[in-house]
Amino acid sequence: MDTLFLEDANATEALAAQLAVALPERVIVYLHGDLGAGKSTLARALLRALGVTGTIRSPTYTLVEQYVLPQGGLALHLDLYRIGNAGELEFLGLDPAEARLWLVEWPERGQGALPQVDLNIHLAVAGLGRSCELQAETEAGRAWLKQAIQGAVAAKSS
Repeated sequence: MDTLFLEDANATEALAAQLAVALPERVIVYLHGDLGAGKSTLARALLRALGVTGTIRSPTYTLVEQYVLPQGGLALHLDLYRIGNAGELEFLGLDPAEARLWLVEWPERGQGALPQVDLNIHLAVAGLGRSCELQAETEAGRAWLKQAIQGAVAAKSS
């Protein structure tokens, strides 16, 4: 597990940029944290870093927002805070193979109905910034995280 401190929005955008550069062919990300921890902010920053233009809506009320990625494929941004149980996801008709990137807020509410996570990101308010714990759960997640962190280190040293 890697732990970072995101001191401000610029640090969040920098993390998103590193993750975007190294994005695998298909990846599932679970975003954990209390209300206001920065889950939507990180998701929005990652989508922007991947080249999504126009309005990036929060899926708080729609449950899911879909975006076409300029480099190919779809990104799904889910916010499961308002669902009563995981069975409700069935009505969304989501196909794990249909999207290149899944960003899932409040994944614990969809437990058992969501695809296998590649990368868990835990966010928490820490002073004026955010603590960010990144935990890869699959080989794809480990390779992605390693490549993103190496890119961040290289960017800092240049």
